[in-house]
Amino acid sequence: QVQLVESGGGLVQAGGSLSLSCAASGRTSSTYAMAWFRQAPGKEREFVLGISGDGVSTNYGDSAKGRFIISRHNAKNTVTLQMTSLKPEDTAVYYCAVGRGYYSSREKNAYDYWGQGTQVTVSS
Repeated sequence: QVQLVESGGGLVQAGGSLSLSCAASGRTSSTYAMAWFRQAPGKEREFVLGISGDGVSTNYGDSAKGRFIISRHNAKNTVTLQMTSLKPEDTAVYYCAVGRGYYSSREKNAYDYWGQGTQVTVSS
């Protein structure tokens, strides 16, 4: 079992920045990819960014390109999402997930473990 706890969400003005962190505990391993997804009210859960087990390879969702960065610190079992130039449409609950494979996937069903989510609200 792997437990994931996200933190760092909050309210920010459009154009601002926010950093989310995810701490993993339990049977963690640098073998597995990790990713951030988000879900806005009434919408499907959407892939944001993923990172490979060794932290070298990243996979960007369309919403993240040019604005968001993902990084991981395997020794501390953490993954971070740095978000800049935030827009009101970035408002959502952001979830951290651990994948089944070494490289990240954009598909939700490629992830076995999920955090409880952290709310990000961007005001206009």
